[in-house]
Amino acid sequence: MSEAGIDVVMLSVGSDLPYFTGYEAMASERLTMLVVRQTGDPVLLVPALEAARVPPGPFDLLSWGDTDDPVEMVARAVGHPQKVAVGDHTWSTFLLALQGAIPGAEWQVASEMTSQLRIRKDAAEVEMMRAAAEAADRALARAVSEVRFAGRTERQVARDFALLTVEEGHDVAAFTIIGSGPNSASPHHEPGLRVMQEGDIVVCDFGGRVGGYFSDVTRTFSVGEVGKEETEVHALVEEANRVGRSVVAPGVTCQEVDRWARSVIAGAGYGRFFIHRTGHGIGLEVHEHPYMVEGNDTLMQPGMVFSVEPGIYLPGRFGVRIEDIVVCTETGADVLNKADRGLVIVA
Repeated sequence: MSEAGIDVVMLSVGSDLPYFTGYEAMASERLTMLVVRQTGDPVLLVPALEAARVPPGPFDLLSWGDTDDPVEMVARAVGHPQKVAVGDHTWSTFLLALQGAIPGAEWQVASEMTSQLRIRKDAAEVEMMRAAAEAADRALARAVSEVRFAGRTERQVARDFALLTVEEGHDVAAFTIIGSGPNSASPHHEPGLRVMQEGDIVVCDFGGRVGGYFSDVTRTFSVGEVGKEETEVHALVEEANRVGRSVVAPGVTCQEVDRWARSVIAGAGYGRFFIHRTGHGIGLEVHEHPYMVEGNDTLMQPGMVFSVEPGIYLPGRFGVRIEDIVVCTETGADVLNKADRGLVIVA
């Protein structure tokens, strides 16, 4: 804060708050706000009915009741700052009210600082993410042998994946993408009522949380045998995934992961069908810094954790994506997901 000339940081709901305090606030119309000044103790302002949920921490706890004005209480706590950094997930309702209550201040997003603190995971964080990845791998292994795909809807299969995600050790199933047949060409497809058929390609992308840290893995299956092009495209994406993982090392830029993975797909003539970045950071959020994308010249450092997930999406026909979570170490990539990347046939 001193180096950046920031007088006060204010963090509301979102992942920064539990990272620094151990407390995950409920997102509601009631304001929660951590106030950190350059001098003096931090203050955590919470609704009175939620104060009992807050674990002890390095802050003064201040609760407010329904007849109090929490915005005015925050304004008193911060004084008259000239430069304020506010959490990225602060609701606009609160932000606009705070800007009115703290006139004359210059405002910026807090993630310009907090992301640099969170971008490198320590050993305990990596082990939590390893546990999450291993749980996801176990869920995948069970899905291959236990889940019936043919004759069932995407939504039914998604429910099975969510159940397996929790049964295999996640605290909660966070998201499940099941895209079959032509729907597999939509990277963020919402599982629907399409019934899967013999010859379908199925993209399965899912994850959950363990101790606050996320897993995120994608594998592409086939319902019975598929054609030559589907097999070739899958092999191409599998190679792009391998190449992307192979260049991970300290001092390599994040965009290099994207460039190398993309070069495999572009070289085979499918470049325009790879329609998203190669990867994203992961931790207390499913998507956080660093991002594996062209233009990001951030140098990889040990402790950075991110996905490598190239894909090819042929509109109206099928799509393929293969995703692994990777930790950058002193010696290269520590790949947390070990599940089979081949084109596995499911029933």
